[in-house]
Amino acid sequence: MLEHKLSKVEERYKELERSLSDPKVISDREKFQNYSKEFSELNDVILPYRELKNINKEIEETKNLLKDKEMEELAKSELAVLQQKKEELNGKLEILLLPKDPNDDKNIIMEIRSGTGGDEAALFAGELLRMYMRFGEKNRWKIDFISTNATGLGGYKEAIFSIIGKGAYRKLKYEGGVHRVQRVPATESGGRVHTSAASVVVMPEAEDVDIQIETKDLKIDAFRSSGPGGQNVNKVSSAIRITHLPSGLVVACQEQKSQHQNKEQAMKLLKTRLFEAKEEEQYKKRASERKIMVGSGDRSEKIRTYNFPQGRITDHRINFTIYKLQQVMDGDLDEVIEALATADRVAKLAKMK
Repeated sequence: MLEHKLSKVEERYKELERSLSDPKVISDREKFQNYSKEFSELNDVILPYRELKNINKEIEETKNLLKDKEMEELAKSELAVLQQKKEELNGKLEILLLPKDPNDDKNIIMEIRSGTGGDEAALFAGELLRMYMRFGEKNRWKIDFISTNATGLGGYKEAIFSIIGKGAYRKLKYEGGVHRVQRVPATESGGRVHTSAASVVVMPEAEDVDIQIETKDLKIDAFRSSGPGGQNVNKVSSAIRITHLPSGLVVACQEQKSQHQNKEQAMKLLKTRLFEAKEEEQYKKRASERKIMVGSGDRSEKIRTYNFPQGRITDHRINFTIYKLQQVMDGDLDEVIEALATADRVAKLAKMK
């Protein structure tokens, strides 16, 4: 079955190779770009597949040496090495052939909100925000704020922002859910460990092809920004509120300097929320075939605990624990993300077999 799939991929690869040399395709910019992208993606499969074919050929040649008494021991040793390489390549190719999430290359919009725990929950929400910002900086992603509601001491009741960069959704899509913190709050004089929570929502940013909105379906209001901001705050009505009349969905943006920029960000958020609602509806319809294996996708699901006294982080979906709490809070999320991605791939492979 794997061999059949791989031969089909190679057929398509050769077809694209020919097409990319065709003057008609080269002159069609959109088609050439689409073919080039597909060719590049298939290249990741073709290289290990061709290596596998070479190894299979070597295995057959080495088996013939078993008939030679003088070469038998050497052939057995060589066969063991080749079989090991073959198994590794088969495993790699099975993963590469898994259906790709169509949203993986998209930018994202994240929402972080404080939950149970009052001021301590708001402080933790602020720390999660800084964690994702630092992770974004390490990946050289751009971060734009859409809406924030800050409290004292660096806390946040709410922060909505976009992350723009290659692989943003692929890397952060597992972060949605309830994050718990266990520690002695800065506001607690008795020294008792408290449990507080903050929720995180990760949405792939909608593109124009995903969601189309009619102008007649929108009610747009301008209002004065509140809280810290640029020099225009409270002087001009630069903040924007958009109501989507058919759904009743309301979004607002006041973080940018101009009305035009705020409108652009608010529209981005509106499209993304409508796209998410559409995806959620489809997700429920195919509940028996959920694509995300490491979690249910439920926003109320407690996905991770950050235990400060023990310096421990535990992801409950895959029973994964590391004692690198400070490094993770400083944006070093790679080990956690890779563990989740690996668990997801393994679960998907198991379901396919």
